Amino acid sequence: MDPNKQKEEFSRGYVQSLAAAAGFSVSEPSVDDDSIDLTFHRTGGKGTIRSPRFDAQLKCSAQALPTTDFGFSLKLKNYDDLRVPSGQLAVHRILVVVLVPDDPADWARYATAHLPLKHGAYWLNLAGMPTSTNKTAQSVTIPFGQSFTVDSLLAIMDVVGNGGTP
Repeated sequence: MDPNKQKEEFSRGYVQSLAAAAGFSVSEPSVDDDSIDLTFHRTGGKGTIRSPRFDAQLKCSAQALPTTDFGFSLKLKNYDDLRVPSGQLAVHRILVVVLVPDDPADWARYATAHLPLKHGAYWLNLAGMPTSTNKTAQSVTIPFGQSFTVDSLLAIMDVVGNGGTP
């Protein structure tokens, strides 16, 4: 398999496993023409919005696990699609970057009691970011403190379910 396709598939599985653990369903648009790979859904909900949802663009990068905020280069089309101000969207959008080791054999290693998936995922809401003067890509800074985990996924959905912006 092409290494980029391999990363794409792994990131999708990684994020879907977190959604399942959080109790959310995930859907996938039949065509990714709006920089949306997955939509996360909560049935019912605990907030003011019934059945909240949000969209995510997934990316995967082979690099060491960061210890501080880190840069990520995003295609300009994805950047522009994700930076639309939240007030102009029916559904909020975030970027999720899954980081993996260089060697695909190290991404998931079976152990008797668990299946660790390496390294981790981080998220960023680009809504309202400025127009880029670049022609092909825009670098964004992913906050180290915004790990994409079961707990953060639950927190994002709670914010969205109460009418807020993630």
